[in-house]
Amino acid sequence: MPRAKGGFKTRRRRKKILDKAKGYYGGRGRLYKTATETVDKALQYTYRDRKARKREFRSLWIIRINAAVRAIGLNYSQFMAGLKKANILLNRKALADLAYSEPKAFSQIAETVKKQLAS
Repeated sequence: MPRAKGGFKTRRRRKKILDKAKGYYGGRGRLYKTATETVDKALQYTYRDRKARKREFRSLWIIRINAAVRAIGLNYSQFMAGLKKANILLNRKALADLAYSEPKAFSQIAETVKKQLAS
């Protein structure tokens, strides 16, 4: 009985991994075993970092809002509490974008919040 070596299916499976490892340094992009290990690790990193990216963006938005609000004389927590009291339903992404791209509109919101906190 002839020996089965896998043929085109094995080649196709290995080629899939080596295509994903294209551009890696040295044997990581050429040798199947090291390429498999590297690609597996890369896929773990991409899964983990898709979650981490969301956390990083949220913290960036908070930093931007805090910086803009401190220039007006409040801090972040007071500002967010005032937004809730004033029933202004803007999320952190929108607020950070306003603070960055349109400071006048953001300062109007902040003044509204200040009045709400004063009363």
